Amino acid sequence: MNRLARRVQRTYLVLILGNTLAASFIWGINTLFLLDAGLTNLEAFAANAFFTAGMVVFEIPTGVVADAWGRRTSYLLGTVVLAASTFLYYLLWQTHAPFWQWAAVSVLLGLGFTFFSGAVEAWLVDALAFAEFEDSLEAVFGRAQVVGGAAMLAGSVAGGYIAQVTSLGVPYLIRVATLGLMFVVAAVFMKDLGHVREAEQTPVQAIRTIVVTSLDHGLRNPPVRWLMLAAPFTSGVGFYAFYAMQPFLLELYGNTGAYGIAGLAAAIIACSQMLGGLLAPRIRRMVRRRTSALIVAVVLATLLLALLGITHSFVLALLLLVLWGMSQAAALPVRQAYLNDLIPSRQRATVLSFDSLMGSSGGVVVQPVLGRAADAWGYGPSYLVGAVIQLVAVPFLYRSRREHDDADLSVRP
Repeated sequence: MNRLARRVQRTYLVLILGNTLAASFIWGINTLFLLDAGLTNLEAFAANAFFTAGMVVFEIPTGVVADAWGRRTSYLLGTVVLAASTFLYYLLWQTHAPFWQWAAVSVLLGLGFTFFSGAVEAWLVDALAFAEFEDSLEAVFGRAQVVGGAAMLAGSVAGGYIAQVTSLGVPYLIRVATLGLMFVVAAVFMKDLGHVREAEQTPVQAIRTIVVTSLDHGLRNPPVRWLMLAAPFTSGVGFYAFYAMQPFLLELYGNTGAYGIAGLAAAIIACSQMLGGLLAPRIRRMVRRRTSALIVAVVLATLLLALLGITHSFVLALLLLVLWGMSQAAALPVRQAYLNDLIPSRQRATVLSFDSLMGSSGGVVVQPVLGRAADAWGYGPSYLVGAVIQLVAVPFLYRSRREHDDADLSVRP
């Protein structure tokens, strides 16, 4: 690996480390934070749904920003918006604000994350191509999973125990400070390499050009289309499964005030993510087609969610959570590499953002539905419903496989 490619990877890993650390300070306690503010389960997961709705609404516009004006610009805007909206969340918690205010700020949080989604990944792939990188993308994304998992482990454990010894609001303030630091890091080290901006176009013309060409390489491209259509079912259930795990484990543990246990749940997912990242390149070598790994991962995750839905053991639930996290994490780098091999550089950020939009759209619908199921029947039965919903993704993945695109076999970026 040459020096430039090594520097690009190092910068990417630092960005992943900082982003994940900032986000994970609240991952272990977010649902508890919302419930402590006076929201019901339905309202808490509806607030999460407004967050994902914000991602749906803003994914394409922010993807266009990344493609037309630079991935670095998009990232810097994301840190500012996310820090500001996180601080507003803290203020809402302090004042026990009405639900409509939580919904509005949740949309802003979604906007902040959309500036990141697609932009950082597109920046990496283009910069590696510019640096003449010749290794597989699975290896790079796998390393990022390990780094992200380590950051999530540190952040979620710290966030849970900081909340326990101080208050549920303090981790949100820590997130704001961390995002401020990442703004400085990106401003200094993140350079747009290998990305050619559209020249001599007005903003409206640039948006129109990028959106049209991105649709050509997105939903109008059959293997990409089927991959994207599977995303609402896997991502929507994944959002709920992770955030519902906090009160579910506390319920099984028998102490609803043990916030450190909620942080531990996120930490377990983090460790699973690290193991999954390490396994991803090996799993890729074990199967001929990338879609084979994706289909097996969804089926396995569905089975594990169903088992979570019927268990009454805290220890068994933790074990199932580890295995579920590993199945998700091991498949993610394979999916990222497959999707990036299917789309061209110039529209990469917008197509990746549209893919994220599809996943988020599932969260808009699935989270309130499963939250209502939790209110009516309990967390266990809601996981059983989630398992059924997730299984719907398998036929779409199979259709992507049947397109027989070279990217399904490729191991090069």
